[in-house]
Amino acid sequence: MKGKYLNPKADLTFKKVFGEHPDLVMSLLNALLPLDEGKRIEHVEYLTPEMVPENPGKKNSIVDVRCRETGGRHFIVEMQMNWNNEFQQRVILNAAKAVVKQLGTSEDYSLLQPVYALNLINDVGFDAGPDEFYHDYAIVNVEHSDRIIEGLRFVFVELPKFKPQTIKERKMAVLWLRFLTEIDRDTDEIPAELLENPDTSKALKILEKSAYNEAELRAYEYYWDAVYNERGAIRHGYKQGLAEGRAEGRAEGRAEGIEQGKLDTARKLKSMNVMTIDQIAEATGLTAETVNGL
Repeated sequence: MKGKYLNPKADLTFKKVFGEHPDLVMSLLNALLPLDEGKRIEHVEYLTPEMVPENPGKKNSIVDVRCRETGGRHFIVEMQMNWNNEFQQRVILNAAKAVVKQLGTSEDYSLLQPVYALNLINDVGFDAGPDEFYHDYAIVNVEHSDRIIEGLRFVFVELPKFKPQTIKERKMAVLWLRFLTEIDRDTDEIPAELLENPDTSKALKILEKSAYNEAELRAYEYYWDAVYNERGAIRHGYKQGLAEGRAEGRAEGRAEGIEQGKLDTARKLKSMNVMTIDQIAEATGLTAETVNGL
């Protein structure tokens, strides 16, 4: 690691920045969530990231950051390095757990507070245009999308697609996304805009390599090894599946060609009136019914 800073997207660093500093996670949430005018988050408290189900037979899960606005909305923040089909389902499960865990047995449903899930993805996971990096999902009426049931909101941000010029009107969103996309282990010079802003400047201080002990740095390196190994496995699986698909396609093509050849031969023999239907069927390997229908 030749640079001065660590990459903020690693599990260790992401949780140090946003899982230990309420002011920074609050700044991130205010910048990236689709909050209504006048409903900015003013104060948050951290909740345990372990989502333990009430029924011990159900699935346990852990999120990167989980917090609650004082007396109000709940927030889950996830940093996902590699996209896979299960991630989206896991997001839904964890958000649903955050709803369920709010109420005790005798408490009224009116006490339920909205849950927002902010998911930052260092990969391309949505079949959308190259500039569509921000995906906002709510529970909406199918015919009238302006009619929303409050309670669950899912936001996915594809970091590789982000370009600063696409959201000029939201300065803090741009700064946080630049922080997540431009800072890595090789960074020596920091953009002035990130140093001048108090939130991103504080986050950068947390990323300084000198602030980590030897054990933490080893864990950091092991994390990236695991990420690269997983990414390699995903790509290998894709290539293998593609190769198998092509081979299967060639085999199917050959089979279709053979079948078509049988039909053409049977059609010619039938037109010559020199063989019976049964004889043509035996010669070509087709059924008598198929030959009769030609």
